[in-house]
Amino acid sequence: MSTIKNNYIFPLLIFVFFFLFIIGCGKDEGRQEIPFVYVNFTIYPTTTIDHIEIGGWKYFNNYGYRGVLIFRPSPDEFVAFERTCPYDPEIKTARIDVEPSFSTAIDTTCGSRFILIDGSPFAGPAKVLLKQYRTSFNGNALHIFN
Repeated sequence: MSTIKNNYIFPLLIFVFFFLFIIGCGKDEGRQEIPFVYVNFTIYPTTTIDHIEIGGWKYFNNYGYRGVLIFRPSPDEFVAFERTCPYDPEIKTARIDVEPSFSTAIDTTCGSRFILIDGSPFAGPAKVLLKQYRTSFNGNALHIFN
């Protein structure tokens, strides 16, 4: 009877180690999910108050988890990103700021840097894109939502 038990233990151990390995491979270490916050607001980027020039940007800190950054790469194109850095969103200072080049942003807490055209990381520990919100522009009003 002990031979039968021993014959099952080895395959069982192999299965358990294989299962734990597969589960572990699916994790993105160092990345936590940015908490969901309902975003739904409209601005008028051609007016004096909300003006965003072509190639420019503006922060809207009353929206999103830690604010929304809107970047305008061309006359009719806008991209909106959550300002919270995706590397470690639990840290209150993990917030992106536009760099002087106006085409990149940095989280000075962890050192991650992102390209503002699409939110892709290119330096630092962050490995995932900035959280992006949807935009809709009708030539006058820019609607930002999730």
